[in-house]
Amino acid sequence: MAFLPQDAIIAEEKLTKYLLVPLPKDDKSNFLAKAGYTLENWQQLERDIRTQILTQPAEEIETTRYGQKYLIRACLRGINGVEINIITIWMMTKDTTKFVTLVPDTGANS
Repeated sequence: MAFLPQDAIIAEEKLTKYLLVPLPKDDKSNFLAKAGYTLENWQQLERDIRTQILTQPAEEIETTRYGQKYLIRACLRGINGVEINIITIWMMTKDTTKFVTLVPDTGANS
């Protein structure tokens, strides 16, 4: 188990154009809305990922030609107090660590 850097890159577009907008396939916006996250408060989601998720241990899942992939499984306490279990995926190269995606953790004990 490792810890990823707190200053990992979390692209604004990942939050504002993917996670927090309704999509016909693989929609995450309804799931995140349960915890009070919307497009209007996307910065809070970014802060919470940094303070609540990046502080948890990461596990290596695979090495790709783009870098080493890591998974962090954690509970995210939303701005409305609701806790949701999530899995985040991160990509680490020799220079940077980047947020890839977030999905509901359906295997977590709820």
